[in-house]
Amino acid sequence: MGFLHEGHLSLLKQGRRLGDDLILSIFVNPTQFGEGEDLDSYPQDMEKDLNFARGVGVDAVFTPTREDIYGKRYQTYVKLAQLPNHLCGISRPVHFRGVATVVTKLFNIVQPHIAIFGEKDYQQLAIIRQLVRDLNYDIDIRGGAIVREPDGLAMSSRNAYLTSKQRPMARCLYESLQKAKSMVKNGEKITASIIDLVTSFIESHSGVDIDYISVCDPETLEDIDRIERPMLMAIAVNIGKCHLIDNMILSP
Repeated sequence: MGFLHEGHLSLLKQGRRLGDDLILSIFVNPTQFGEGEDLDSYPQDMEKDLNFARGVGVDAVFTPTREDIYGKRYQTYVKLAQLPNHLCGISRPVHFRGVATVVTKLFNIVQPHIAIFGEKDYQQLAIIRQLVRDLNYDIDIRGGAIVREPDGLAMSSRNAYLTSKQRPMARCLYESLQKAKSMVKNGEKITASIIDLVTSFIESHSGVDIDYISVCDPETLEDIDRIERPMLMAIAVNIGKCHLIDNMILSP
């Protein structure tokens, strides 16, 4: 959705290595925003984005308008049955219908052989992989590793919302994931114990409101009770008007 940062550029650099032609789409998709969310204030800087794109060798940038994507009397949407019912989909019930719809449309318009999405939005990546399988798209979906600030905060366009006072609070996401990773490394397998510790740690930070903390199957996103194989820990919090997500694979 634009307002590019080093996390986006890492995906473009990965694409530059994989393909003969590299296409970047920039589109703030209105159908993935719910009532009261930040559609009208979402950060944008097209000139800066285009300069970034030139710098990493993008061949073409696709920048449709809302009217291009959703014309008059638009009424067709793509909705998955199970994966959106977890994590961010619980508090953002229309979000992934909008994501699945716009990605389907972009795939039909651009017709890529390979498409790359960041692993920070892990649920989005899982949904797109399922969509491609279910709709028989001949597209190779690749994930791009999370790119972090020096203090561990996952890069996000929405980080721009954080005030100087809120910015240090945001470190608690990565720090809590590191604590969970250490617990599992030391033999803890009961997810309730891990979640309790992480919850207490995050709640000790004033001004941070927890949306969810989950340890789940990385394919189905269903919560699990014990960690017997690599599992996903996903966290979302609200700091002021900023909704932040992060995740990490926990391996016993």
